[in-house]
Amino acid sequence: MQTAKQLSVSLVNKPGRLADVLVALNKGKVSFRALAVMDTGQRGSIRFVPDNYEAAKKILEKINVGHEAAEVLLVEISGQSGGFRKVCERLAAEHLTIDYAYCSYDHGGKTKGGGLAVIKVNDRTKAKRVLGSNGATRKKMPYRRVLLTR
Repeated sequence: MQTAKQLSVSLVNKPGRLADVLVALNKGKVSFRALAVMDTGQRGSIRFVPDNYEAAKKILEKINVGHEAAEVLLVEISGQSGGFRKVCERLAAEHLTIDYAYCSYDHGGKTKGGGLAVIKVNDRTKAKRVLGSNGATRKKMPYRRVLLTR
């Protein structure tokens, strides 16, 4: 597990806006370790972990696209069923809040058949301690199930 800088961009939901940003990043030779695109009505939200944060930031500034940075955890997850669930359970058992998460499952063979989870938590230091070097393989911790009521 490691930490990385993620960039978040909000774009007007119009044809071609996302493509324009992706083309500019590609021309600048910026690749993605993970990428998520979400619709928020009139705007689209893009979150991505670039392979070169500084280059990506400069490109976004050059094309006049506002962005925000955040520190996120990059956690290798098992390719077996439940790999991401196990990471979430371990964080929940330690009362850590996941602000958001998304996954990438193809990153050039750098993981052993699994994927990479990008996780924004309320306490990165504690989460790193809880998950250790590989969040999916440390010993199983008790999980307290929360009951949801209407």
